[in-house]
Amino acid sequence: MSNEAYYENHVFFCQNIRDGKPCCEDHGASAMRDYAKKKVKEAGLHGAGHIRINQAGCLGRCDDGPVLVVYPDGVWYRYFDRDDVDEIIEKHLIGGEVVERLRLKDSDIV
Repeated sequence: MSNEAYYENHVFFCQNIRDGKPCCEDHGASAMRDYAKKKVKEAGLHGAGHIRINQAGCLGRCDDGPVLVVYPDGVWYRYFDRDDVDEIIEKHLIGGEVVERLRLKDSDIV
């Protein structure tokens, strides 16, 4: 078995729905995941050896939402709009630079 990752980066967008409680889907998480997937495909960066954009159930950061996590880096982000998602794609996924202004840190855990 190879030690190389199948994807360079795997991005999980929380799309959980919680009845009456804060959740990422309240903030249009599904639409943002679809948007990110489209942008990555348009850039020719989707698929094996590149980037995979996926949906996830609850990632356990409901009060911080909407959130996504980038693996294998283990970097968590809070995003608010398409500009934020574009910045994460351009700076982190393409450029390898963590977007500190959007990064959720352990100290943000409530």
